[in-house]
Order: sequence, then C-alpha cells, then structure tokens
Amino acid sequence: MALSTCSKSFPCTHSSSPQQFPRDGCRYYPMTQMSKLRHGPEHWFKDFPIANGKRQSPVEIDTKAVVPDPSLQPLVVSYEQATSRRIVNNGHAFNVEFDDSQDKAVLKGGPLAGTYRLSQFHFHWGSSDGQGSEHTVDKKKYSAELHLVHWNTKYGDFGKAVQQADGLAVLGVFLKIGDAKPGLQKVVSVLDSIKYKGQSASFTDFDPRRLLPESLDYWTYPGSLTTPPLLESVTWIVFREPISVSSEQLLAFRKLKFSAEGEPEEPMVDNWRPTQPLHGRQIKASFK
Repeated sequence: MALSTCSKSFPCTHSSSPQQFPRDGCRYYPMTQMSKLRHGPEHWFKDFPIANGKRQSPVEIDTKAVVPDPSLQPLVVSYEQATSRRIVNNGHAFNVEFDDSQDKAVLKGGPLAGTYRLSQFHFHWGSSDGQGSEHTVDKKKYSAELHLVHWNTKYGDFGKAVQQADGLAVLGVFLKIGDAKPGLQKVVSVLDSIKYKGQSASFTDFDPRRLLPESLDYWTYPGSLTTPPLLESVTWIVFREPISVSSEQLLAFRKLKFSAEGEPEEPMVDNWRPTQPLHGRQIKASFK
C-alpha cells in the first residue's frame, strides 16, 4: 500500500529553501529524508541546531525536584467523538491519525489555556523490555511511551500551531510490562499490514481513552518535539501512572521495519531520544 498524501502541509522553517512537509503529529519531516533520523540523535544538531536549545525534550523527571502546583487544574480529556482514520508507518514509528477538522477529540484544562485537538498518537519503544520510554522518572526507563499529540485551535491548523510556543500539547503515557492491555490489541492486530515504511491502512472506530491510565495525575513542563525538526512548541503533560502491556504486545512493535519494502530490512527498535538538559526549567506536578 502506498502512503497517501496528507491534505495539510507546511513549510519547514529550518531549511535554506522552503519545503512542504506532511503533517506528522509530534513531528513533521519529509518521508524521503526520514532515514536521517536513524543516523542517531547525537547527529541531529548538524541539520537542526535547535537540538542544542534550552527547551528540548524529553527530560529526566526527578520527583524530589518537582514542584507541586495547586493552581493546576484537572485535565479535561474529551475523546468521546474521536474519529480515527488510518494507521501509518512513517519510517520512524507508526501513527494513528484522527480527523481533527472539528472539535471531535479535544484536550482542555490542566496547564493549558484554550482548546487542543487530537491529531494523532504514536509510541516510542526499545529493542528490549528494559528501555524504550523517552522521559525517565528518577532514572527509571519504562518499556515504551505513548504520545497523544494535540494542537492549539487558536492557530487554525497544525502547521501554524507547531511553530508557536504554545502550539502543541502532548500527553505522555508510560508503558510497563505486565498484563496485556485489551485497549491496545486492536492496534497490535493491524501492524502486520504496515510492516514497512510508507505503508498505511484504514483504522477506524478506535477509542483512544482505552490507552489512558486510571489516574490522570501528571507532571508538566515546557518542551519540544522529540524528533526533527525539534521545534520548541510543546506543553508536555506526562502521566504519573503507567499502563500495563504484555511483552507479546511490544514484540509486535519490534516486528515493524524502519526500511521500505525491498530495501535491506532494519527492525524498528530504539526509536527514542535520550533525555535532554532542563536548563533551569521547572517541572510542576498536579499532585502532592
């Protein structure tokens, strides 16, 4: 299956000449250049100097240094009308994309001012169950991390929002090994159809609420995209409580390929970025 063309595109602001980039939720990057990501995060600064910026993500969450903030409001997650559309292997991860043309699935409250629409979700995972998350908690690495990506509706579309300091809000959910997650199984069952980079499949009637933890206690801080172009436009909201998934479910993630069909096969593993310096940023907690 060929990757269908996204209807929304926008210029890259970190290029000597304008290029149109497919919308890609937590990242936007030309599919033809996705292989650059596999050169390793330590090389990204060569093409994207902002990689060494002061507001980069992910970060280490040191619970002893976190500041409880009683002024933080509870999150309001309204996913009842979420309309999933398709699932895509973009050569770095897989995205489940949603219809964000209306306020069907929105995020409000917490540290946010205004309404943020759900655009997509994706995961980061490791080559083994002992690593995979991007954020860490007291040096602990989880087996994987889910990112639900939302954009601020006051900017009109994702492409404009991603270039603003308050343009995106990403919910981060840690995955730990335990019992299988029934809510994840529909995703797992379709991965065989998007094994290779550029493949996509229809993926409808999925309720993203099934991937959230029971407790919505969270940490929050200002940060960035975790893959190029690494724009510093994200309000991060990372849940304290992880969800449990089985080793077998994560094994299905690792059967995906970074490579396109017909290319030398490269297993899609360790698609996470190491933690970045806080540079004086404060991580706040919605709980004591």
